[in-house]
Amino acid sequence: MKTDINLSEFIGSRTEFKRRFSLWEMYRSFVFLPRAMNKMIGNNKSKLVDTDFIRRLQLAVTEVSGCPACSYQHTKMALQQGMSGEEISSFLSGGDQFIKPQEAKAIMFAQHFADSRGYPKKYAYNSIVKEYGEKEAHIILSAVQTMIAGNMYGIPYSAFQSRLKGKPYKDSSLFYELGMLVTGVLLLPIAIIHGILRKLIGLPNKRLDKSTIDDG
Repeated sequence: MKTDINLSEFIGSRTEFKRRFSLWEMYRSFVFLPRAMNKMIGNNKSKLVDTDFIRRLQLAVTEVSGCPACSYQHTKMALQQGMSGEEISSFLSGGDQFIKPQEAKAIMFAQHFADSRGYPKKYAYNSIVKEYGEKEAHIILSAVQTMIAGNMYGIPYSAFQSRLKGKPYKDSSLFYELGMLVTGVLLLPIAIIHGILRKLIGLPNKRLDKSTIDDG
């Protein structure tokens, strides 16, 4: 099975942003990272949620966000874990032919989470709690939280790499790319402390939109 893939193929596959995030959105996603990553580490030990299921959720988030660097990394890991190229391509193109019925609601939540820029509807989250239970829902949420944080950093990184190859995104700028990359690194430890403080005062590791009306 082929697992040796070329990063240049992913980086060079895009000429403009599919989705562009702000520095504030990236910081906010970093705030949720400490507990989300801790939950993922715990799941690696408990195996409550299957690793392949986690990978499909994260591929679904990456497809919506449009992060070439993230697509590369997760495609490589998915291939190494035995996912077929056809299945990976389907998730990265938004297809549904490989979605398992028992995973459908979680995949739809992952897509909604990314589409809402990490601010999902409360009723959408409640639907996966009802479907999978509180513990599994927390892991599903943590999986998509870690993925979108990576996407938010990986998107300007991909644009910068494309610029270095002489193919700058037509809707980007060097100022935006370097601003996100450099400031993101500087803000990460502050965001981690922020996330730890949220835990200490008892705040949940999620941010939900309590409105019941969908935009558009």
